[in-house]
Amino acid sequence: MSDKVQLIVGLGNPGAQYDRTRHNAGADLVSALAYQCRADFKQESRFHGRYAKVNWQGYTLHLLIPTTFMNLSGQAVQALCAFYKLTPEQVLVVHDELDLPPGQARFKKGGGHGGHNGLKDIIARFGGNRDFHRLRLGIGHPGHASQVSGYVLGKAPAAEQQLIELATDASLAALPLGLDDNWSKAMNQLHSFTA
Repeated sequence: MSDKVQLIVGLGNPGAQYDRTRHNAGADLVSALAYQCRADFKQESRFHGRYAKVNWQGYTLHLLIPTTFMNLSGQAVQALCAFYKLTPEQVLVVHDELDLPPGQARFKKGGGHGGHNGLKDIIARFGGNRDFHRLRLGIGHPGHASQVSGYVLGKAPAAEQQLIELATDASLAALPLGLDDNWSKAMNQLHSFTA
């Protein structure tokens, strides 16, 4: 079985009040990818999320935006992986990253959750397996841990949002290299980008 990525998951919180917030940067990127494919998401209760199957740049991909809240994201990922018999290594999770400034994005495979509740739940649902791919979209840090919750659930100012969108575009430009299992080239291309 190929370990090439077949599922791209965009993390976020459901509901209009969370639309375009920093914590929904992952969901926004996957929505942008679906838009490029002219694909419509359908609510799939069996996957606890919005789902689309797309052909993009020669790759057949499952796209998923969980409609559970962030801390239950693994429920959606686990359900889709079980249905399509996908391994963690075939999954790319796109999420917001406090430790990167707006305008930067990084590919990564494996590692911890860094306090991100969505990643924490996915790792738990994978039985502790951390070997899935990640795309970390920088949103910056408010400066103190006590401010993080309000910060990630808030909307970025227009200038910061524009930087996040530029990093999203750069990520989508580098992604085909990763989908071709050439992650080192994908990393070189994306990690040299600065908005």
